[in-house]
Amino acid sequence: MTKKIDYKALIQADKIHGSVYTADEIYEDELEKLFYSSWVFIGHDSEIKNAGDYITREIGRSSIIMVRGKDNDIKVLVNRCSHRGNMLCNESKGNKRNFTCPYHGWVFGLNGDLLDVSYPGGFDKPLDSLNMQGLVVDSYRGFVFACFKEPTVSFDDYLGNAKKLIDRSCEMSPTGKIDLKAGWIRQHFDANWKMLPENDTDGYHVNYVHQSFVMAIDSQYGEFVGAEDSIKGVIKDWGNGHTEIDFSAGYVKPLDWLGSTLEKSKTYVDNMRAAYGEEKADKILFDGPPHACIFPNLFLGEMNIVIFQPTGTTSSVQWSTPMFLEGAEELDFKLLRQSEGALGPAAFLLADDASIAERAQKALLAGDPWCDLSRGLSRETKDDDGVITSHMTDEASNRGFWHHYRSVMLGDL
Repeated sequence: MTKKIDYKALIQADKIHGSVYTADEIYEDELEKLFYSSWVFIGHDSEIKNAGDYITREIGRSSIIMVRGKDNDIKVLVNRCSHRGNMLCNESKGNKRNFTCPYHGWVFGLNGDLLDVSYPGGFDKPLDSLNMQGLVVDSYRGFVFACFKEPTVSFDDYLGNAKKLIDRSCEMSPTGKIDLKAGWIRQHFDANWKMLPENDTDGYHVNYVHQSFVMAIDSQYGEFVGAEDSIKGVIKDWGNGHTEIDFSAGYVKPLDWLGSTLEKSKTYVDNMRAAYGEEKADKILFDGPPHACIFPNLFLGEMNIVIFQPTGTTSSVQWSTPMFLEGAEELDFKLLRQSEGALGPAAFLLADDASIAERAQKALLAGDPWCDLSRGLSRETKDDDGVITSHMTDEASNRGFWHHYRSVMLGDL
């Protein structure tokens, strides 16, 4: 009999036990409760623009297909033939009229329905009893999420305040739409997957882990290192495990986040003002895109979209792609180069974060098993929407992630 895991003991108000990163039984429990029974990010509808376009992704141990049907409807299907379990799509993306199993030639429609079997004379079952397994699917502004079973939490309740974060990403475009057309880079980490979203909205490490980047590159991040009282960014816990480093208060001029100016990006600025009006457009251009994680596996990394994929207790893969803006194609080259510089194979930031995660994973196997998360507890504030805000170096985002994680793992949601 499997021993029940005491998540209340392991995850406390101001600390967590290191076994949440190292225990195989916890990883197995996560796959079932977080990745197979809850909402997870799959992809963006701009990746499958035309009927028959599909992409494949990995959720837990399952390969899945996201496909646009002939009726323009988006389906998410388990990438498995219902006959003898063979994988239907081996490529990462493509376009198909239907899915044909390479083993025995069974044919499935883009909606997952079994259409035909080879040599039907020896087959007595009704075809519709062996359709592909489909996931529950919903989307918001092109961001597609799915769940392997009927979720206990509605999609709207799951996203909650995170809709505002997605809105901010989409409103960087004059048409309100992003375009993920550049392809994906995958980086392997010898570290538990939870270290990735934790780190990405941790503002405490920037001055140390990324010191070489700040010294070598003239970027907006230079505004967020130095004396504690000089750092203007803030940490936000948006609820439901969704967290953010909000850099906007530390920017000194519009388009700081882009490394540009209103004059250098005149076409983009003019199109934004035409779309949103000058006042709203200028606020968008000053505040920039969010730097936020949407629980459990999506990171809105400013002008990048990132997916966290668990591959084992002590291994994970980070997927990343630049977030291009529909109606602002003149920025594509700049955004691509910035993405490569931050998250590409020879990038500063990605290498720094991977090194720290892997060092932490090794160190967690020895010594005191507890990790302290108490920084900033006494200076948090909460607004009328329940959003918790604190100094950029505080651990409000870490606590927000872990407290929601505990609720999900305990079945409280």
